[in-house]
Amino acid sequence: MRKTKKVNTKRRQNIRAAFVGVSILVLNLAVAAQDDQRTADDNKKTTDEKRDAKKKDYGVMFGTAYGPDDHPMYGVRVIIHPVGKKHPSWELYSDHRGEFAQRVPTTAADYIVTGEVETAPIENGKPQTSKKRHLKGETKVHIDGAEWHDFSLHLN
Repeated sequence: MRKTKKVNTKRRQNIRAAFVGVSILVLNLAVAAQDDQRTADDNKKTTDEKRDAKKKDYGVMFGTAYGPDDHPMYGVRVIIHPVGKKHPSWELYSDHRGEFAQRVPTTAADYIVTGEVETAPIENGKPQTSKKRHLKGETKVHIDGAEWHDFSLHLN
């Protein structure tokens, strides 16, 4: 009887070499991903530091404009200027909830806040422009440093 001869092929060596090559590739990709993450973290830190350096303290004036019926009014033109100045420093409009907000410097100061709006009553779905009313209100607000000051502006 004839004995079978075992022939050694390089198949096992090829499989081992492929396994080692894939392992090295995976490790290189993992190291590259870590380096990218570190670079992104460093960039984020530098942008955060830049933002903090640019960040300044400020006070906030937050108000709500109310009409004669004590309901919040939309579209009120709000003019804010420091006491003693005639020209307005800021001009803004109230939102749908009647609210408005403005950042102001941290120095202690008094501000005059003026609100103006023109309304026309609606009859049968049409505005009656001949019966327009001009509503105006004014209030004085004091800001001391970096604080949030909440106030109401009543228009009559």
